[in-house]
Amino acid sequence: MRLPDDADLKSPSVNILPMIDVIFAILAFFILSTLYLTKAEGLPVNLPQATTATPENQIDATVTITPDGNLFLNDQAIALADLAEGVSAIAPNQPIMVTIRADEATPHGKVVAAMDQLRQVNSVRLGIATTQP
Repeated sequence: MRLPDDADLKSPSVNILPMIDVIFAILAFFILSTLYLTKAEGLPVNLPQATTATPENQIDATVTITPDGNLFLNDQAIALADLAEGVSAIAPNQPIMVTIRADEATPHGKVVAAMDQLRQVNSVRLGIATTQP
């Protein structure tokens, strides 16, 4: 009986390619699943905090005011003079809930001017978006 020499023995090896495939599949799963966890409501602004903030379930339109005073109606740029017409075109002759998302650095006058334009629309309800502390 012949015993194998040390040269005849193959060194053991570990194939890591399947492990890399599994890691990439898990990584892709987590990346895709976290995309659905974020709440995308429009343009990014830093909302002020309010302890009495309550969530609104009915949001038909969103007016976003950036720190430099630009207005967006549902992510579309709009002029202040056209804001009332734009909101009435969304839901004519129906009650509409408009949420104002203004950055905390936005001048107060811009927010009041936008609210004044929105009050010209019949049966409009206004809400101001905030974050909870």
